[in-house]
Amino acid sequence: MSAISRLRRWFAVAAVLLTLVVASVYVYLRHGVQDVLQHVPNKIGLDIQQTAEGFKISKSDQGRTIFTVEAKKAVQFKEGGHVALHGVTITLYGRDASRFDQIYGDEFEYDPKSGDVTAKGEVRIDLEANPEGVLKPDQAVPTELKNPVHLVTRDLVFNQKTGDAFTNAQVDLRMPQAVGSAVGIHYSEKDNRLRLDSKVHLVMADVVATINAARAAITKEPRQIVLEEPHMMHGGETMTAKQATLFVREDNTVDRILADGGVQMEVKGASPIHAQSEQANVELAQERGRVHSALLSGNVQVHVESNQPSEASANRVLVSFSGNNLIDKVRAEESVRLIQKPASAAPSGSDGQLAEVHAPAIDFLFSHGRRLDRAITASGAEIILQPTTPSVARTTITAGRFDAKFDEARRLTAMHGAPTARIVSATPGQPDRVSTSDSLDIAFRPHGGIASIVQQGNVNYTDGELQAQADRAIYTTADQVLTLNGSPRVVDHGMTTTARTMRVNRATGDATAEGSVKSTYSDLREQPSGALLATASPIHVTAQTMNLHRTSAVATYNGNARLWQDANVVQAPAIEFDRNHRSVVAQGDGDPVSMVLVQIDKHGNATPITITAKRLTYTDEQHRAHFEGGVIARDADATITAAVVDAYLVPRDRNSSNKATNSQGQLDRIVAQGNVVVQEPTRRATGDQLIYTAGEDKFVLTGGPPSIFDAEHGKITGDSLTFYKRDDRVLVEGRETSPTVTTTRVAR
Repeated sequence: MSAISRLRRWFAVAAVLLTLVVASVYVYLRHGVQDVLQHVPNKIGLDIQQTAEGFKISKSDQGRTIFTVEAKKAVQFKEGGHVALHGVTITLYGRDASRFDQIYGDEFEYDPKSGDVTAKGEVRIDLEANPEGVLKPDQAVPTELKNPVHLVTRDLVFNQKTGDAFTNAQVDLRMPQAVGSAVGIHYSEKDNRLRLDSKVHLVMADVVATINAARAAITKEPRQIVLEEPHMMHGGETMTAKQATLFVREDNTVDRILADGGVQMEVKGASPIHAQSEQANVELAQERGRVHSALLSGNVQVHVESNQPSEASANRVLVSFSGNNLIDKVRAEESVRLIQKPASAAPSGSDGQLAEVHAPAIDFLFSHGRRLDRAITASGAEIILQPTTPSVARTTITAGRFDAKFDEARRLTAMHGAPTARIVSATPGQPDRVSTSDSLDIAFRPHGGIASIVQQGNVNYTDGELQAQADRAIYTTADQVLTLNGSPRVVDHGMTTTARTMRVNRATGDATAEGSVKSTYSDLREQPSGALLATASPIHVTAQTMNLHRTSAVATYNGNARLWQDANVVQAPAIEFDRNHRSVVAQGDGDPVSMVLVQIDKHGNATPITITAKRLTYTDEQHRAHFEGGVIARDADATITAAVVDAYLVPRDRNSSNKATNSQGQLDRIVAQGNVVVQEPTRRATGDQLIYTAGEDKFVLTGGPPSIFDAEHGKITGDSLTFYKRDDRVLVEGRETSPTVTTTRVAR
């Protein structure tokens, strides 16, 4: 973009300089040499035979004077018939009397044999327009004499027979805004072509700028000036081409400039710029020195050397100007390609990326003609982020069109893409990661590369088996986290999760969810050797938050968590679920862990039993639920409390055929340890260890020593106590070292 900005100043300088060249050189050499010198020798030959004083001759056509020739003295030499003119002034009015040009010199000589009219020594020319000439009498001096265009040369030869004129001497040009020179002039009457033979040189007076050319040619039909091998210099900036053609209007102002063949531009400085194209066409406005537009075409290439080197290419680049030659818009067309390389001085740890933009067309918009403000792509554009290391993903971004913004240092800061935005990240050996949405907004880092991407509207993200949907997604490159908002939904390996907000780490696949979290684990196979979570039915989990480790398939749910399959339910403040092993770790924090099981007695009766504790660990393949911390197991007839409880479940392949219970965990036995208490409506038993068998409703209590107390029979202790729920039987076992003790309460 820096190259385009500086090119604008070149167009302005070239327009001013070349317009002045056309106005001066073309008018003088075309009208002066052709219309005057061709006729003067014939007049002299006819009228002058000897020395005369006060010589004057004029040429008229249809009642208007075309030119006058005045000499202070004319002398004809006898030998060869040569005529010498002294103190000559030639005034040219033009056929429409719109000019007041003057050619003057001290010595001229005419050779009637060859037809040559030769200036002996210096010749001066002043070019002055006279718009009043049409209304005033012939030979009237303009009311206002402006600064004329002044030319100085010597030894000019005009041949009245061929109409050709030439000089090998230097020609100096002086204009109000510029001065210049050339070496050698040739004019051909046959094809109305004027050639500046060599060393064409122009210097602008107001600005330090020069234009050099090897040769130049001027023609009337078509009205144009052709510069061969032009070379423009302005400070540290240069522009060259094989040829430059100036197309001239009727008023001798330049209409357009066409540079052709190997157009090259070089800009020196802290960030050197090199630009090239096959052709450059500059359209000039009617106002003096104002550029309307410029078109670069044919393999346009721009290279910028800096801390962040960049390149640009296209087949056509159109530059539009506003007033004061300020760039308004630059449009690049046909196979547009922009490349920005990673910054060489990027902060440590930043991921370097080579950014490419491919588009059918891009419009670059400028503020105040100096600062690049925005860039808008046509439909079909794509952005490619190429990593500097092979292991990093290659990202391709597409959209209906992109609208980019730049800062004051011409660095890309933000980009909006819509509609139908699409992001594809490809890493060798891994499935592509694809994200689509209605629109996207990209924020760029100051040292290059993407800082974040915001996608909105119908966001869909796919990473292998992981699929995500949401209304809005934010991806930050620093941590590679994709944040989903607006009814987000993530599906991964048969696990579907919804929440208010979800975050997915694209590097690891780990995910977090917040607010009204619900996960459903589908595509489950029935496990006959399992128990609590062994069916093929979906497993559901609800909570306030979730953390998922994708590699281990372990998810942790926090905040009023609830996990269930069919009628099996686990509730806790926090639940950790391992999908692969169908295992559960539940933690209580203030509120206890809760699980509901069923027990089938020997008569086939099913009753629920609820177990609460501070912690639960369950693995389905072991069909054992391990409870710790204030464990309470309660059914309709009894309550068991202990420090630790292991509840063993019946495997599904041995489960009851009772339809009411075959979808729920069926209790086989309970092993309780530490301060065991069994409370029934009429009795209370204590001990250190308890084994409860659900099918027999049998309690075996040991350690402590165990004891049973009821109001009717009193207290019984022994090494082992066996009793049942539905009768008063108590089997007491003892040893000699610890005899059985029965205490009977007597009613009074």
